[in-house]
Amino acid sequence: MSNPANPHSAAPDIDSWRRDGVPRHVAVIMDGNNRWARRRGLPGRAGHEAGERALRDLVEHAGRRGVEALTVFAFSSENWRRPPEEVNALMQLFVGALAKRVPELHANGIRLRFIGELAAFSDEIRAGIADAERVTAGNTTLHLSVAVNYGGQWDIAQAARALAREVAAGTLKADEIDEARLGARVMLADLPPPDLLIRTGGELRISNFMLWQTAYSEFHFSDELWPDFGAEAFDAALADYARRQRRFGRSGAELGQD
Repeated sequence: MSNPANPHSAAPDIDSWRRDGVPRHVAVIMDGNNRWARRRGLPGRAGHEAGERALRDLVEHAGRRGVEALTVFAFSSENWRRPPEEVNALMQLFVGALAKRVPELHANGIRLRFIGELAAFSDEIRAGIADAERVTAGNTTLHLSVAVNYGGQWDIAQAARALAREVAAGTLKADEIDEARLGARVMLADLPPPDLLIRTGGELRISNFMLWQTAYSEFHFSDELWPDFGAEAFDAALADYARRQRRFGRSGAELGQD
């Protein structure tokens, strides 16, 4: 996936966030599907199916709230370690969701793309991903990015490899590598970095998600399990964000906020 240079990717601009308190870009770690299912005596697949419906609803609600980009962590590179039957169920759900949701997303002007090491997936899944990205490529209402087989450390490593290839080809000098050049090659470098990172499920960590891109993000942790994270919980996260004073290394006095 190409990553055009983005001036915000290395050093976020103080003007890259909305003055009205609405984040342009929200990233979400969707955690808690399995626990949601267990508490109801249901198989794990039921939790993932409920989580997929929750994502559909969140996309719709985020668009109504004026969010321009939504990036969600659907399947990490570490998730391959889960039991084979769960991974297989996730893959089947993924294929079904592509077939069902892409027409809906396209009809609502939403651009869909996927970030991560996609080569690990089956030919069927990769074909579905390519088709979904092609169909929705011209849409601008909301940018929905789904991280699959993704890890933040992998992302930084693949960006470093891209720069190393340029150095080896003689098109770039090693001492010309800086934060801006590296930031231009991580995933989603053409979007502003996430203003707000939400994690559901009560865990207080970011689990190797968008390590580079969230360097200046505001974090919001919710105890709600992902399938239960609805419009009210999302609005609470937005309200929490709106109360934050974002400084990007500056003092409140410099920003006239003290």
